Amino acid sequence: MSAIDTIWYGETAAARVARIALAPASWIFAAGVALRERSFASPDGVRASAVPVLSLGNVCVGGTGKTPVAAWVASRLAAVGARPAIVLRGYGDDEPLVHARLNPDVPVIVDADRVRGVERAKAQGADCAILDDGFQHRRIARVSDWALVSVERWREDARLLPAGPLREPIAAMSRADVILVTRKNATAAEAQALASRLDARFPRARIAVCHLAMDAVVDARTGERRPLTWLSDRRLAAVAAVGHPDAFFAQLRSAGARVNARSYRDHHAFDAQDVAALAVAAGQRDGLVCTLKDAVKLAPRWPAAAAPLLYVSQIAVIEGGQLLLDDALEAVLAARRAATSNAG
Repeated sequence: MSAIDTIWYGETAAARVARIALAPASWIFAAGVALRERSFASPDGVRASAVPVLSLGNVCVGGTGKTPVAAWVASRLAAVGARPAIVLRGYGDDEPLVHARLNPDVPVIVDADRVRGVERAKAQGADCAILDDGFQHRRIARVSDWALVSVERWREDARLLPAGPLREPIAAMSRADVILVTRKNATAAEAQALASRLDARFPRARIAVCHLAMDAVVDARTGERRPLTWLSDRRLAAVAAVGHPDAFFAQLRSAGARVNARSYRDHHAFDAQDVAALAVAAGQRDGLVCTLKDAVKLAPRWPAAAAPLLYVSQIAVIEGGQLLLDDALEAVLAARRAATSNAG
């Protein structure tokens, strides 16, 4: 667990003291959140979108699975003839590369101004858009607003930044019309229990459950795919520069891998020294395994003579609320058809 995670989620006396010490900074952050909320109440606070928009986001910092869920939404919309684009802020250079790998036929627009980003998506031929990490970017109207909640990262008493991981109060999820509970190494029963609590707290929202499941082991340089059973009893170095690295390492261990794990802060830009150290670690074992988010950055710099660089692909498996999610997607498709009809 990183130092910041220890403060946010730890139960030691030191962690509690740190949260108390950071409380005044959280109050200042809360005042900023409240001021931003008032700005959306003005007549020009929310702008119309160039095409129908579905937004994915969360109230907690990182680690809820927005990227694989956005990829799932894009593939579902494309499968019925829509032309979606994914619009994102683009923290670091990994997110656009990951989306391009997951859905190579779906345009990825990187723009801090989401209104302008959606306009650019339309100019490139998109007839609907998915905002990746758009829950707080309320300046643009959306047809459906999804808030993702990670079972592994959830705690009822979480505090606002910097004393805790919250970007805004948990009560803000009342804006969502869909709350999607995601799990990685948590059990299905734990996910359903959290879904039930959220259903009682946010009766207006539709609640669904998604397993962010490991799919296959892929060689990052050759594209060769291996079944997950390949991980069983395999000695591997493992690295993750994601929002919740411990969940990834736990998934590897649950598949039987014996991993020597090291984590970096989310969106870490690996430099030459990092790559060299990881290559050495890989050589001492059967290779290095990472997330796709890390692989798109490491693969171009991975030494040709080094041990294999592998990543575990991840898919979104809907375990509950499939029909509710289908209804939300149909709302986007209906808005798309209406926009096309009006344009005609």
